[in-house]
Amino acid sequence: MSRIVACAVLFLLLVSCVPAAPPIPPSIEASDVPPTSTPVPTASATPSPRALWIAPLVPAALRSETEAWGLPLAAAPELAALRLDLAADDAEVNALWIYALVAPFPTLADGVSADELRQAWAGTPPAAFSESPLLMDDSTLRVLAAQWGQPAPGSVRTVPEEDLLSAAWSASSAWAVIPFESIVPEWKVLTVDGQSPLRKDFDPAAYPLKAGFALTCASPCPFSPLPTLSGSNRDASKLTTLVMTGVTAMVRSTAYMMENKGVTYPGHLIGDWLRQADLAHISNEVSFFSRCPYPNPGQRNLIFCSRQSYMDLLLDVGADVIELTGDHLIDYGHEAMLESLDFYRQNGLGYYGGGANLQEAQQPLLLEHNGNRIAFIGCNAKPDKYYPKAGERLPGPAPCDFDYLSAEIERLRQDGYLVVATFSWHESYDIYPHPLQVRDFRRLAESGAVIVNGSQAHRPQTMEFYQGAFIHYGLGNLFFDQMYYNRPDGVVLDKEVRSEFLDRHVFYDGRYLGVELLTAMLEDYATPRPMTAGERFDFLREIFVASGWESAAAAPTFTPTVTSTPLLFDAPVSTPVP
Repeated sequence: MSRIVACAVLFLLLVSCVPAAPPIPPSIEASDVPPTSTPVPTASATPSPRALWIAPLVPAALRSETEAWGLPLAAAPELAALRLDLAADDAEVNALWIYALVAPFPTLADGVSADELRQAWAGTPPAAFSESPLLMDDSTLRVLAAQWGQPAPGSVRTVPEEDLLSAAWSASSAWAVIPFESIVPEWKVLTVDGQSPLRKDFDPAAYPLKAGFALTCASPCPFSPLPTLSGSNRDASKLTTLVMTGVTAMVRSTAYMMENKGVTYPGHLIGDWLRQADLAHISNEVSFFSRCPYPNPGQRNLIFCSRQSYMDLLLDVGADVIELTGDHLIDYGHEAMLESLDFYRQNGLGYYGGGANLQEAQQPLLLEHNGNRIAFIGCNAKPDKYYPKAGERLPGPAPCDFDYLSAEIERLRQDGYLVVATFSWHESYDIYPHPLQVRDFRRLAESGAVIVNGSQAHRPQTMEFYQGAFIHYGLGNLFFDQMYYNRPDGVVLDKEVRSEFLDRHVFYDGRYLGVELLTAMLEDYATPRPMTAGERFDFLREIFVASGWESAAAAPTFTPTVTSTPLLFDAPVSTPVP
């Protein structure tokens, strides 16, 4: 009997040594909280001077990094000499973790203020905020609760990290907070106080969604030196931004305005979008030619060239990559295109999708920036009878040989390149892509391209995510004089052809993170300007709904919070341009 009593006492003493599980924040019912998204490995309850304790709120990527050290894991901080936790106010930060406020991609809101985010956390979300609870995994909730206090009941819902994206898209209007390393293309990253971790000008000091973690050691510390952490989950030296654009043709009225207002005039309002990118893409459909005549704004035929002085516009906006899949490269003959290719080389601009012969036209343009390897490849899909292509000894755009393109894209992916594939497909003034256009674009996505881009569209078209790729069927014009278009059915398109996309893509550490849609409106036959908030709201909703994302259709009508004076342009061109 005494042996039984002794065993029972010993059992109770052992149980009392096991530390309690971290408490569940009171804003969430225990029955509603799923298991933490990052299971904690089995930890010892026996004190070990060389053990490591990792706080439950440490994000998964940082936890994995420290677990890789191979140290025994302790179940409580007092059982380990080495401890990883949120940094105290006066402690040295060993790892700065950046989080992102995200929403399903077809979300019309672009950002909120830090005050609005805190109001939503406190249970009184402002009108601009999603009505659904904020989604996040358990470790993110614990980090924010440690900094901001417990959220109001019903204002936050925890979801395992791997299920956050599907949960947000299923709820349509749900927003989420995720670590930077969890960003994927299907998320739209929202700004907070104008700051976005996807942008080059991101300032962590002015951004509220961050947390500092510290590695501390008990005294006397058995580790000399201490293990080192990566420093941050966002390293600016691993980030690359690429801005892709639609049709550029510096001819007719656009060229006339350049002659009268200065060659760089078309880019004076949106040029910074291109200049601030690491890589700026221009699809220039027209060859530079030394004998190109003075522009005629009323020109009716479609035989085009650009004067060589117009190169200054491309250089002024910081062009890096020139696409040559357009229709008008040999309007003035092979001599003009060969001269134009030499002009690009003289100015240090790489080109692809066209060349001095078939071999050069089909060759991808390979670039590397901040460790990100990016390949550009493109072609012209229109009939050779009407749109001649490059030949064995003749210059021109590359033809669309899909067997070659698919094999080349697969090879480039195996070599570690992120592939950007672009088309000059058959033109259409429909917001919806033709079924054959969908077939061709998806084929390149299936081959492994991460971005498939339509460079032919004078009217912006829809977009989709397909097999890991972002497909944008048409971006619209960039520098081209289309202020309207008369459709054969008698309908006159105005804002439909004046609206423009500039797609700002982001690559990080060898991955494609996604795209930020920049939107512009053409004025005075030459100059795109940033859209007003109301114009952008209506334009994105139209494109998103046409893309099949019905959540955008349910969005309320835009109501401006600030009345702004619209930009005014004088338009001295008297002859309307078709």
